[in-house]
Amino acid sequence: MDEEIKLCIQEINPHVVCSLCGGYFIDATTITECLHTFCKSCIVKYLMNCKHCPQCQLKVHETHPLFLLRPDRTLQDIVYKLIPNLFENEELRREEFNKSRGMAIDKKPGNKTEEPVVPRLSSIINNPDGHLYKNDEQICLCLEKYRSQRVLYHGKVLSLRSLDRKFLRCSIRVLVSHLKAMLYKKLAIPIDLQIEVMCDREILADEVSMKQIFLLNWFGKETPMVLFYRFHETPENGIT
Repeated sequence: MDEEIKLCIQEINPHVVCSLCGGYFIDATTITECLHTFCKSCIVKYLMNCKHCPQCQLKVHETHPLFLLRPDRTLQDIVYKLIPNLFENEELRREEFNKSRGMAIDKKPGNKTEEPVVPRLSSIINNPDGHLYKNDEQICLCLEKYRSQRVLYHGKVLSLRSLDRKFLRCSIRVLVSHLKAMLYKKLAIPIDLQIEVMCDREILADEVSMKQIFLLNWFGKETPMVLFYRFHETPENGIT
């Protein structure tokens, strides 16, 4: 039986505390240029007057620094799981703030009018299905054939054709291996023939996710993100 591991919360604090306010992350937001994370309200307020990362002083963006901020929902859910009552207390605080500003109306008996919907915290804590792919951030892709290729397979010449539907929308958690599995099925490629997926002529590893590819290779470019596929070029394949 595995031994239970206990950690002191102070050992975890450096990874879940915002360096700007000194509190636990609320609406964790990451600067994509350096991957440092802060509370959303903290980093937005900070970047209104300074265009550098508070931790490493890297220039975020000369004119539009907020364009390089991305929510880190996974980290935020981890924080809510680690810190008791943090989620409940923050949600209660927001409800009280909204009520004080007249943004929430208490429902009265017999009143059938619709109440204004006040945004609530987004977390798997109040959404049991929050971990499902359908609730993920989405990314638009275009899968293009890299070039005309023919391979000799069991005495027959096979050509790699284009997809009938090359545009797709998927979760940012989708891996390159998932795209390859789809290509094998859609294009009826024999399983013993290897294929490669590329972005900007860089061959992508199977375990790389669409989010990683976007941040490393496509951030700042127009959508959809374009990926190419081709037969794996080896002498054994006899590609021409």
